[in-house]
Amino acid sequence: MKRLARVLSLLTLTLGAVATAQPAATPRRVAVRAARMLDVKSGRYVSQPVILIEGERIVKAGPGLAIPEGTEVVDLGEATVLPGLIDGHTHLMARQEETPDGYELALLKKSQATRALEGAANARATLRAGFTTVRDVENEGSGFADVALRDAIRQGLVEGPRMLVATKGIAAVGAYHPFGTSPDVKDLPTGAQFVSGVEEARRAAREQLGQGADLLKIYADWATPTLTVDELRVIIEEAHKARRKAAVHANTPEAIRNALTAGADSIEHGHDADRAALELLQKKGAFLVPTVGILEALAERAPNAAARQRFEERLAGARKMVALAHQLGVKIVSGFDASTAWQQGRNAMEPIALHRAGLPPIEAVRSATSRAAELLGLQQHVGTLEPGRYGDLVAVSGDPLADITELQRVRFVMKGGAVVLNTLAPAASKPPEVPAAK
Repeated sequence: MKRLARVLSLLTLTLGAVATAQPAATPRRVAVRAARMLDVKSGRYVSQPVILIEGERIVKAGPGLAIPEGTEVVDLGEATVLPGLIDGHTHLMARQEETPDGYELALLKKSQATRALEGAANARATLRAGFTTVRDVENEGSGFADVALRDAIRQGLVEGPRMLVATKGIAAVGAYHPFGTSPDVKDLPTGAQFVSGVEEARRAAREQLGQGADLLKIYADWATPTLTVDELRVIIEEAHKARRKAAVHANTPEAIRNALTAGADSIEHGHDADRAALELLQKKGAFLVPTVGILEALAERAPNAAARQRFEERLAGARKMVALAHQLGVKIVSGFDASTAWQQGRNAMEPIALHRAGLPPIEAVRSATSRAAELLGLQQHVGTLEPGRYGDLVAVSGDPLADITELQRVRFVMKGGAVVLNTLAPAASKPPEVPAAK
């Protein structure tokens, strides 16, 4: 028995040594070629670019680079390449009906399983629209399903963009959906976690962070200011202690000031912001995610003339606010705020709307690339086509600086060096070249 034990021990050591000596798998190498590449930092085009990717990340990018032997070549012909787009304000778990009570019906009629499956469909549509990264600013009453979706995408189980998730969101009692329900009905599902008082606010923040939130979403107003500065402050303190950021829904000037006083990292919407609020936003170095495109979408699909007029009035005010914010030097990030089946995957409406509101084309593109990456804290990973960043890129047929609506016609999507969508040419991807035998 002792001899057998020694033999087995020796065999185990030998097999372990062999396994250890195995060379590491060579990462997949891909080279992407195109007619031009937009350098979003300089705002200029690079002619005849080659982007070299090993594994998931870019190792080199520049004009006419030599392509190493054995590299798979993706030739995009006359297309324009730019970084994978980023949406700073999504709700991938939302797929509501376009009716006045669509939100409430979704809360009451859809199971958590249904919401999760809808989230997967929305994620796929978003990625295939060219948005390779999103900041999902609360899941609209689906528990922690956004955490599960984020993790499933990371594991390769579901096709979708890189996600930062906010889980439930935090709102004052009675100041968020569902609205118009009977007070006799108890334990209704809610669109956010309701709090009243500093300790409830702190507890909600800790719970959501503990369940995997990458950021916290807070509602500072709903028609009028709701949460107090002290309530906002403890939530934001908990986020910052955990090295997370806080996104604050605020439209009124008072709520914007409250949020910024409490330390908000971004203001979501801000449609009624006055000059003083925008100046404070710029002074604090916080970001503005104005969600103008969703107002355009709502006006376009309004059910009647009266509703269309209301949305167009709101849109006109929001455009003036964005123009002033840009003039004052506020950092503006693209976020579409989709929540219906028709809206999901139309994220490019936002940078186009920001351009219509006064941003120059390159600034509108930056709002959905490099500046969005800065807001997310991911500027070392996404937002530009530089060495060390993920191989996330999109291609369009035309010139997005001459016609920014090209962003709505993405023809090629790559995420982490893997092709997700390619409608440019049927034979654009070439296998690695094998050297001839000598």
